Amino acid sequence: MTLIVLGIDPGLNRTGYAVLEHDGKDSQLREAGVLKTGETDSLGSRLNTIYMGLADIISEFGPDTMVVENLYSHYSHPQTAVVMGHARGIAFLAAAEKNIPVACYASTRIKKSITGNGRASKIQVQRSIKAIMKLDKAPEPFDVADAIAVALCHIEGLR
Repeated sequence: MTLIVLGIDPGLNRTGYAVLEHDGKDSQLREAGVLKTGETDSLGSRLNTIYMGLADIISEFGPDTMVVENLYSHYSHPQTAVVMGHARGIAFLAAAEKNIPVACYASTRIKKSITGNGRASKIQVQRSIKAIMKLDKAPEPFDVADAIAVALCHIEGLR
């Protein structure tokens, strides 16, 4: 049986997404990209843009599960968690509307599963994703690589 996993790297400016198909042995990248919002748009408008984009992706690919990175905030940047939380909430809403279960992983676990180092840089994650998925070039921007990484982390846990 084939499993379709939707990986999400939530953000208010850019939400990365990746759709992976896993056949029990191999994973194929079906689609990946970013949902961009207008920095001068209202919060409600930006969240609606993310929601509509995720709803379209869910309708097109019919994922069996969604995987989202856990909230993380450094004490010197607490607002990051708040902003990321808005985008995460929209992802959860889009999944709940279609009864899609959501799994969450810490960024350190995701990085460790992809690179072997829980403190890996974004560039290391990009390069690892390029190698693992046998891509011609590293996925850009970082949000796309992170979305692929979160989906692969979940798939790795199923093995």
